[in-house]
Amino acid sequence: WAGSCWYYLRYIDPHNEGAFADPEKLKQWLPVDKYIGGTEHAVLHLLYARFWHKVLFDAGLVSTPEPFNQLINQGMILGEDGDKMSKSKGNTVAVADVLAEHGADVFRAYEMFLGAFDKTKAWNTEGINGVKRWLERVWSLYEKVDNEAEMEDAETAEVQTFIKGVTDDIAAFKFNTAIAKLMVLTNKMMKMDKVPRPLAEILCKLIAPFAPMMTEEIWCTVLGNEFSVHKSEWPQYDETMSA
Repeated sequence: WAGSCWYYLRYIDPHNEGAFADPEKLKQWLPVDKYIGGTEHAVLHLLYARFWHKVLFDAGLVSTPEPFNQLINQGMILGEDGDKMSKSKGNTVAVADVLAEHGADVFRAYEMFLGAFDKTKAWNTEGINGVKRWLERVWSLYEKVDNEAEMEDAETAEVQTFIKGVTDDIAAFKFNTAIAKLMVLTNKMMKMDKVPRPLAEILCKLIAPFAPMMTEEIWCTVLGNEFSVHKSEWPQYDETMSA
C-alpha cells in the first residue's frame, strides 16, 4: 500500500523517469487544495500520507510541510432501512441496476441531492424518481426555447439570485441545496410560454456539474453550440442586475 501514500505527488509528473516529480511542478501544485474521502478510509490513509510527506519535506524533496490544505469527509449512504449497506442484510443498492433504469445523470444528481455532503443519509428509491422527473422537466423546457425572445428586467434580476446561490453552494459543497435552487428555477421556467435563449443557456450551464451528459446533449445538439458546455464560461453574478 506504500504507493498510495504519495500518489498525489506522482500525479503531478507521472512520466518523469529521472525523479518522482519535477521540483518546479511540485511548487506549482502543492499543497493539494482539498482532500475528500470517507472517514473509514481517510483516517489511516491521511496518517500515512502525512507521515511520508513530512519525511520527504525534511529530505528537501517537496516544498510544503503539509500535503493537504483541507480535509472534507463525505457522509455514508445507508440502505433504505437506515442501516449500513451490507450484503448479509440484503439492503445494498445495485449500481448497474440503477444505471440501467435511470441513467448516470439521474444517479449522479440524486446522490448529490440526497442530503448534506458530510452527513450520513439513507437511500430512498422514491427520491431518485423525483430527481428523474426533474431532469425530464428540464429536457422538456428546451422545446420552448425561442432565439428571438428577450428576458424581462424582472427575470434578469431574479436569475442573478440563482446564479449566485448555485455558485456559492457548489463552492461550499452544498450540492443538495444547489440542486434545490435549480429545481425552483426550473419550475419558474416551466410557467413561461417561451424560454429566452440566454436564460436557457444559463440554466444548462448551472445544471452541467450535476447532469453532465444530458446538458452536453442540450448544449450541442438542441441549442446548436459548437463547443462543450463544460468548456464554456460559468455564468457570472452581476450584483447591479440582481433583485
